[in-house]
Amino acid sequence: MTQMVPAPLNAPTVTERTTAAVGLALSLTFHHLLPLRHRVAAVRALRRLPAARREQVARLDTAVRYVIPSWWPGRIACMEISLATVLATALTGHRASWALGARRLPDAAHAWVDTAEGPVGHDTGDGADRPYTRVLSVP
Repeated sequence: MTQMVPAPLNAPTVTERTTAAVGLALSLTFHHLLPLRHRVAAVRALRRLPAARREQVARLDTAVRYVIPSWWPGRIACMEISLATVLATALTGHRASWALGARRLPDAAHAWVDTAEGPVGHDTGDGADRPYTRVLSVP
């Protein structure tokens, strides 16, 4: 007897996964082919789009993390994931801000997505007492 296992309630939809996969492919392509200043310029070009709601961006961030291939030989971390989320959001006709930051002791860099309602993908982890300082926010 075959038993069907229901999908988790918070699993991304097919549309969200498809949009996230395209955003991730663009992010990885940009990351490997373009210097940071050109990636910033590409995100800055999205500033005329209407702002996205935090809930929508959070769903797309979850979808991006869901579609990360396990076979990928390179790095897929906060920089690539946050850019993929911003690009996936743009594919839905909305914009979110791409934030880059740093902290001291221990030195670390981090990238996340900002909305008017708050950050997405900004895991403080063990650094709750040493928050990241935003260095750049685009757009």
